[in-house]
Amino acid sequence: MMKILVVDDEPPARARLGQLLNDCAAQLALTQVGQADSGLAALEAVERLQPDVVLLDIAMPGMDGIEVARHLAHAPAPPAVIFITAFDEHALAAFEVQALDYLMKPVRAERLLAALRRVQRLRPGEPRLEQLAQSLGATRTQLSVSERGRVVLVPVDDIAYLRAELKYVTIRTVAREYLTEESLTALEGEFGARFVRIHRNALVARRFIAGFQRVRGKPETDGEGAEGGGEGHWEILLRDMDERLPISRRQWPTVKAAAGL
Repeated sequence: MMKILVVDDEPPARARLGQLLNDCAAQLALTQVGQADSGLAALEAVERLQPDVVLLDIAMPGMDGIEVARHLAHAPAPPAVIFITAFDEHALAAFEVQALDYLMKPVRAERLLAALRRVQRLRPGEPRLEQLAQSLGATRTQLSVSERGRVVLVPVDDIAYLRAELKYVTIRTVAREYLTEESLTALEGEFGARFVRIHRNALVARRFIAGFQRVRGKPETDGEGAEGGGEGHWEILLRDMDERLPISRRQWPTVKAAAGL
């Protein structure tokens, strides 16, 4: 039985998709497990309901469907996504290149049924949501983390640094810390323009760099030497925070260049 979640900010559109799914149920084993009216509600519903397929509207206020898909791409077992869109032909070509499916509004029952049958034929790991987001130039404005059964959105603008620790990455803002299972490498690939790598396990937001301080002695460096070795090392000073982070010898030239030194 295919479990389907409907996501659209307009109640009539959600109702219409629900009716179409009822029509499709006569020819395909499916059930609608829920509806969501926003990007955040969609992320929470996916975590709670674990649908196989998300019918996802693109044009939603706040967090649009492409950003929602990018969040879903980092889920342990992401659902298949069928986009509901009014994009022009140029943008639709990007969907076709990534072997993704989409439905043009107004959605027709036969087209929805064909899209759902296509989902049944997808190999594991498809559709490739991350590649789609990159092809459309979409970058998340927030990171989503799960805390005590709910989804919390952390604005990327608020993040001072990202640091890999064991199987998690710590997301640090001025106010507090969060944990995510997304890899530091993937986060650097998506947000490299905003962050600079100061160590193999840490990225610092460029706008949070307040300065540098030379410190005597060698810090614990997790196998990657700090700049200056036993004679001392450089640490990065962060705006609005007392915490300081060591800079590795390897990354020191890059960090200096990012700070315009």
